[in-house]
Amino acid sequence: MIMKNLIKLSIVLIILLSSCTLKKDVYLFSYFINGGQDGLHIAYSYDGHEWGVVNNGESLLQPVIGKDRLMRDPSIAQGKDGVFHMVWTTGWWDKGIGYASSTDLINWSEQQYIPVMEHLESTRNSWAPEVFYDDKDDIFYIVWASTVPELYPDIETLPNEKGLNHRQYYTTTKDFKSFSPTELFFDPGFSVIDAAILKRDSDYMMVVKNEMSAPVEKNLRLTFTTDLKEGFPTEVTESISGDSWVEGPTPMQIGEYTYIYFDKYREKKYGAIRSTDGQNWEDVSETINLPKGIRHGTAFKTTEDVLNKLLVLSVKE
Repeated sequence: MIMKNLIKLSIVLIILLSSCTLKKDVYLFSYFINGGQDGLHIAYSYDGHEWGVVNNGESLLQPVIGKDRLMRDPSIAQGKDGVFHMVWTTGWWDKGIGYASSTDLINWSEQQYIPVMEHLESTRNSWAPEVFYDDKDDIFYIVWASTVPELYPDIETLPNEKGLNHRQYYTTTKDFKSFSPTELFFDPGFSVIDAAILKRDSDYMMVVKNEMSAPVEKNLRLTFTTDLKEGFPTEVTESISGDSWVEGPTPMQIGEYTYIYFDKYREKKYGAIRSTDGQNWEDVSETINLPKGIRHGTAFKTTEDVLNKLLVLSVKE
């Protein structure tokens, strides 16, 4: 009990001292653990390498929608008004995705089910939605992976992958009340999942997973565009993620480096690479210390004020 109280006191002192010093960059990482039944988890960092948990590692939001009541692959983006918007995978075989919003990542709006693929009856899944805010046009893009057999036939896969042949679909919105019609977003000619977009100084970078099983790929590729409305070229780079089977990439800019974090899911650990030019990548996996059990989520930059409110949760009983 004494040790627990000392830890809580230390956290309070850190919060108080940080409010009296120069503001510095803060990075958050939304993620799920286990199967996603218990909901949203968040980690924090000041350098992108050492990460701690908020709310004592407990869930900040439990899922209540979808066939399986899951909250997998939580993706969060912040709009110009400061509101955080989150989308997630609600179930293994749903034709829609989950959505909720928050001003502080603690108190959340009512969860909504967005039926993004209900218009295509043969759709088998809607996985890993990623929300990206394009401040240039003040609009949100939501991109996800779906298998639609009538458009892309089943392919040879591992038994547990059930022949799924994914492509990336998307919708856009300004208010999360009305949405543009669902359209194909990215078709590189192979099964592709887990698209994540990063706006850079002069262009946009998208990292995707090549999900092919025959021949085995399970790696990350990049593509770039200068105009998001025109989409991304379907020609992608060679693999940038090494020999491990990986998924759930999330890119983030930290100083001069572009980092890409990813789940080495067969090894049950996270990896990371970084680059200053988007072409030459350095493996920094051994310097990254993310919470144990972390699964596919989103890394994003925020303010100390947002983090300090989250840290207060860790000192409450």
